[in-house]
Amino acid sequence: MTDGKEGKEGKEGKDKVKLNHFFVDAKKYETAQTALTGAEIKAIAGVAANYQLFLEEQGDDPDKAIGDGEAVNLAERVKHFFAVPPATFGA
Repeated sequence: MTDGKEGKEGKEGKDKVKLNHFFVDAKKYETAQTALTGAEIKAIAGVAANYQLFLEEQGDDPDKAIGDGEAVNLAERVKHFFAVPPATFGA
């Protein structure tokens, strides 16, 4: 049983791909994915694998470290990340 709407909606859905935008070190990137892991974000932005990725939070909230396996939702708002090279403390 069909009401005839499925075919029309399905065809329109294929034509429109919503891109999600994000920034790494102030450079803009886009993806059709709604979520990416830290490792995927670094790979797209060409960030070295040993760098730490941080998500800039809004307002007074502290920036958040993003692990390579941690997924970040890119659909809810435009995200801004920055990458920090590895460092040794107290060595």
